[in-house]
Amino acid sequence: MKVALSGQAARLPASAGAAGGLVARFVRKSGTPLLVLYALALGAVLGLASADWATRGGYPFGGVHIGPWMAWPRAGATGADPYTRAVNARRGEVPLAVGEGLLLTAAEDDEGRALDASCTYAIGGVVPPARAWTLTVAGRGARDPDRPHIRDGFTSTEILRRQDGRFVITLSPEAEPGNWLPSPRATGPMRLALRLYDTPAAAGVGSLDRSVVPSITRKGCAP
Repeated sequence: MKVALSGQAARLPASAGAAGGLVARFVRKSGTPLLVLYALALGAVLGLASADWATRGGYPFGGVHIGPWMAWPRAGATGADPYTRAVNARRGEVPLAVGEGLLLTAAEDDEGRALDASCTYAIGGVVPPARAWTLTVAGRGARDPDRPHIRDGFTSTEILRRQDGRFVITLSPEAEPGNWLPSPRATGPMRLALRLYDTPAAAGVGSLDRSVVPSITRKGCAP
């Protein structure tokens, strides 16, 4: 059985074919420019994403392991790599220049477990010889606005010490007696920064071992 089509319906395949031909010719003519624009856009997105990942945490290069700590002797050098300079700019920090001191950071405890704001830690022992030092804590990201801002760290002049000169700092979400350093938030990763000012250790980082840096011991975590 044959079905008769109206004139308008009979013209539809021809119209569709003409439109498809126009699209095909447009793609063929503009294919190379579109491909170039796509490659540029993809490269820009991947470049920005990789730069954000590389500068989001600590310094990506130049660290020296000393127990749970990482020493960064070149963080403030004039010849620091671009990623190190980008991290400094992103944090808004002025790093210690070579000869001024030494920066050490820690994101893990003595057992290699990531520092968690819901856990309690004992940070203590001794620090390398220095005229002065500071120990501060920061979380990854903004501070929890619901937690009162009490303090971010201790200095060598205000720390409470034992008779033998050693000290213990308790890092925890809840108040503790003695040298208490509150966690920046209820949960989430944390990072410690130990800054040594006017220290001979800056000239010989490779000679330091874990016996001269503070230990970081996890005492327990909130359920």
